[in-house]
Amino acid sequence: LVQLAESGGGSVQAGGSLRLACAASGNTGCMGWFRQAPGKEREGVARIDSGGSITYTDSVKGRFTISKDNAKNTLFLQMNSLKPEDTAVYLCAAYGEICYGVLPDRLYKYWGQGTQVTVSS
Repeated sequence: LVQLAESGGGSVQAGGSLRLACAASGNTGCMGWFRQAPGKEREGVARIDSGGSITYTDSVKGRFTISKDNAKNTLFLQMNSLKPEDTAVYLCAAYGEICYGVLPDRLYKYWGQGTQVTVSS
């Protein structure tokens, strides 16, 4: 069983930065950050596989950085140059097994409760 707990959300002005953290327990395997804005479908933001390979959705490339501290079993998302369109609930997810490559969203088995990020113009 994997448990995930996000932290670090908040309200910032456009151009600001936030750092999200996802503290995990258990064997996480592939992990990712997702977001869901009101009235929109959930979107994969950044993913990291068991080999450390990273992918980003196009809209955050060059602004967001995903990283993982394996010793602390914690996933991070550094978000810079935030825009109002980044406003959403950000969720951490884990597959729970070793995996490589880009995992389809529906295969992530474990999800955190989410943390709100609000960016004002």
